[in-house]
Amino acid sequence: MDTEQPLIRISVRNLVEFILRSGDIDNRAAGADKDAMLLGGKIHRKIQRSMGADYQAEVSLKMKIPCQGFDLSVEGRADGIFRTPSGIVVDEIKGIFKDLEYLKEPEPIHLAQAKCYAYIYAVQQELEEIGVQMTYCNMDTEDIKRFQSAYQTKELGVWFLEVVGEYEKWARFQIRWQEKRNASIREVQFPFAYREGQKKLTAAVYRTIEQKKKLFIQAPTGVGKTIATVFPSVRAMGEGLGEKIFYLTAKTITRTVAWQAFETLREQALRMKVIVLTAKEKICFCEETECNPDACPYAKGHFDRVNDAVYELLNTTDAISREVIEEQARKWQVCPFEMGLDVSTWVDAVICDYNYVFDPNAHLKRFFGEGNKGDYLFLIDEAHNLVDRGREMYSAAICKEDFLKIKKLVKEEDPRLSKRLEECNRQLLALKRECEGCQVLDSAANVYLKLVSLMGEMERFLEECKNEEMHAEVLELCFAVRSFLGIYEDLDENYLINSELGEDGRFYLHLFCVNPARKLQEYLEKGRSTILFSATLLPVHYYKKLLSTSTDDYAVYAESPFDPANRLLLLGNDVSTKYKLRGKQMYRKYARYLVNVAKAKAGNYIAFFPSYHFMEEVHEEFLEILEDTGEDIDDVMQSPYMSEEAREIFLENFEDVRNRSLMGFCVLGGIFSEGIDLSEDQLIGAVIIGTGLPQVCRERELLKQYFDARGFRGFDYAYLYPGMNKVLQAAGRVIRTDEDQGVILLLDDRFRERRCQEIFPREWASRGWCSLGNVSEQIARFWEEKNGGETS
Repeated sequence: MDTEQPLIRISVRNLVEFILRSGDIDNRAAGADKDAMLLGGKIHRKIQRSMGADYQAEVSLKMKIPCQGFDLSVEGRADGIFRTPSGIVVDEIKGIFKDLEYLKEPEPIHLAQAKCYAYIYAVQQELEEIGVQMTYCNMDTEDIKRFQSAYQTKELGVWFLEVVGEYEKWARFQIRWQEKRNASIREVQFPFAYREGQKKLTAAVYRTIEQKKKLFIQAPTGVGKTIATVFPSVRAMGEGLGEKIFYLTAKTITRTVAWQAFETLREQALRMKVIVLTAKEKICFCEETECNPDACPYAKGHFDRVNDAVYELLNTTDAISREVIEEQARKWQVCPFEMGLDVSTWVDAVICDYNYVFDPNAHLKRFFGEGNKGDYLFLIDEAHNLVDRGREMYSAAICKEDFLKIKKLVKEEDPRLSKRLEECNRQLLALKRECEGCQVLDSAANVYLKLVSLMGEMERFLEECKNEEMHAEVLELCFAVRSFLGIYEDLDENYLINSELGEDGRFYLHLFCVNPARKLQEYLEKGRSTILFSATLLPVHYYKKLLSTSTDDYAVYAESPFDPANRLLLLGNDVSTKYKLRGKQMYRKYARYLVNVAKAKAGNYIAFFPSYHFMEEVHEEFLEILEDTGEDIDDVMQSPYMSEEAREIFLENFEDVRNRSLMGFCVLGGIFSEGIDLSEDQLIGAVIIGTGLPQVCRERELLKQYFDARGFRGFDYAYLYPGMNKVLQAAGRVIRTDEDQGVILLLDDRFRERRCQEIFPREWASRGWCSLGNVSEQIARFWEEKNGGETS
C-alpha cells in the first residue's frame, strides 16, 4: 500500500518573509532592495566569480520535515558556500542601492534566509558549527560590506524548527482544504445546457491544460466563453492539472462576469476559495494613498496583525470579494490592499487585472518574482487588450526637464546629488540637440551609465532627507529611473529606443516595447497553461505574433450560437470619415443617417464615432435636424474623463422605458464600446462611424516602420488591426442573448475594402448595403419581419 504523505513545498525566502515579518508598512524609502532589478543577478555572478575556485555558487538545498499528516519541504539555493580556516561558511549576497555606510547590521529577514540555508547544509554535512556571511554590494559603486557570524547547529535547529512550526498550521490548512476542494470538484457538472460549439470549446480548454499549451479562442458574444473556460479549468485543478487559476481582465466589469461564473458553480456545492483583487487606489481607506505609519493608521503595525487576519478570513469564507476584504481589514486594522495580496497566496482562484501577473513593477512577486513558478492556469479575458497593455507595461521613458527640476530643488541641500542630476541632464541635452521631432537611436548607453550612478545618490538622499515634499519629488524620479534601468537591462530586437521633442517643449527618451510577446511569455512560462479569449481576436495571426513566442499554440474559432436572422448588418456606401472629405456637409449626412435609423424603429441606439471632435460636430448637426423637422428623438452624449458615477448615469438612460427613440453618442474604443451589457430592448442598434483607425502619431508610425522593416504589413499592424478591433467590439454590444434582435450599421466607404472585410467574423457573411436614401426602408422591413408588421 502507498503510504506516502502529501507534500507541501515552500521556498526559504517565502518562509522567512511570511513568518518573520513584523512592524509597519512604510513605502517612503525607494525600496531599491526589493528584488533590486536585473542588476542584482549580475552583481551576484560577479561576486561569486571573484571568490575563487573553492567557492561553490548557487548550491541547491532542501530539507523535508515530517509533520502530522504531511511532509513539509523547505527549499532554496544558497548564493555561495566556502571553507575558511575556522570552518564552513554559507554566503548570502544582496545587491542594493543604499549607501553601505548606513548599513550597521544585516536586515533581519536577509539574515534569517542565510541561517535557514546554513542549518540545512550543516545537518546534511553533519557539522556541529557553521558560519554565516551576509554580503551586501552597492550596485552603483560595487563597494562590498560583509557581516559574519557563527552558529552552533543545535542552536540553529531550535530556531529553524520554531519558524517551521509557525508555518505548520498554514501548511495543514492547505492540505485539508485541497482535499475538501478536490472532493467537491468531482461532483460539479457543466451548469447549463451546452450551446452550439460550447462543448467543443470546453473540451479544447481541458486538452490545452492537459498538454501544457496555449490556446487562442475567437468566441463571439453569447458563446458563454467565461463559463466555458472556467469550468474545464476547475475540473483540471481537481485532477491535479493545476494548482491555481488566475483569471485576468482589463476591465472591472469582466471581473464581475468571472466572479458570477464561480458563483454559478458554487451553487452545485463547489468549494473553491476565490478572491477579487482591487487596485490600491480604489480599496485604500484613506483619502490620500500614503503607505506609511505616520499617514495611515492601517499601515502602523500592519505586519504584526495581518497573518492572524488572513488565517481567520480563510477559515470563515470561500467567496472573498472586495467588500469581504474591506470588512476584515477594518476589523483587524490592517491595509486592505496588502491583506488581499496575502490572501491570494492561499486561495484557488484569483480574479485580477493583467498587471498583477505581467507588470514588472506591480506583479505578485510571491508567484511571479525571480525563481518563482507553479502549475498556474492563466485565463486571459478580452485578450485583445493585452497587446497595448503589454507595450505599456514593458516600455519606459525619462524626461530631461524632470532631472533639471530636481537638480534645482536639491542644489543647496545636496551638492553630490545635484552633480549626478546635472550629468544626466547634460547627456539628455546632447541627445536633444540631435533630435528633430523624433529620432530612433541605436543605443542610450551613455545615459544608462549616468543613471546607474544617479540611483546610488538618490537612495542615499532618500535615507537622509527629512523634508517630506522634497522627499516625495525625488522619490517619484527615483521610481521612473529605476523602471528605465530595469527595462534597458533587458532590451532586445523587440524594442526601439527613440528620443522625442514633445509639443510642450519637453524632451523625452523612450524605450518602446514594439512587440511584447517575449516579455509576456516570460511570465506565462511561470505557469502551466494559458487560455486567451475574446469576442474580437481577429486576425488571429496578429495576436499570436504579439502575445506569444511559441510556434505550436492552438487556436479555436467558436461558432456563434445566435440566429443570424435576428441581426441586420448594413454597410453604408455613400459616406466617408477620410480627413479630406470631412466638413459640415459630411457631418450633416451622418446626422441624417442617425435620424433615419432612429425613425425606422423606436428604440435605443448607440452611434460610435472616431473622435470626440467628430462626435460633437455630428451631434450639433443632429440637433439642428431635429429642430428643423420636429422629430422627437432623445439623445445622450459621452464626455471625456467620466467618473464611475457619470458612467452609471449614462447607462441608466438605456434602462428607462420610453415611447420614442434614444440615440447615444459615444467614442469608438472608449468606455462604452466594450464591456457594457445592454440586452434585449435596452439596445437595438449600433451605428459605427469609421474603421476605428488610431490617429497618426509618433508611436503608431514607429510601429508601422518596425513591422515594415521585418516584412510584415506595417500599416495593418499599427493601424488597421487595432482599429477594426474597436469596430468589432462596438458591434458586439447589440446581440447579447438568444432573445436579442438588432441592427448594425457600418458607415464608412473603407468598409468596402477587401483588407477590412478580411477581418470580418464568419457570422458577418450575411450583410447588405445601404445608402442614406434607403436605410430607413431596409431597417423598417427588417423589424416588420421580426415583429409581424410593427415597427414602433
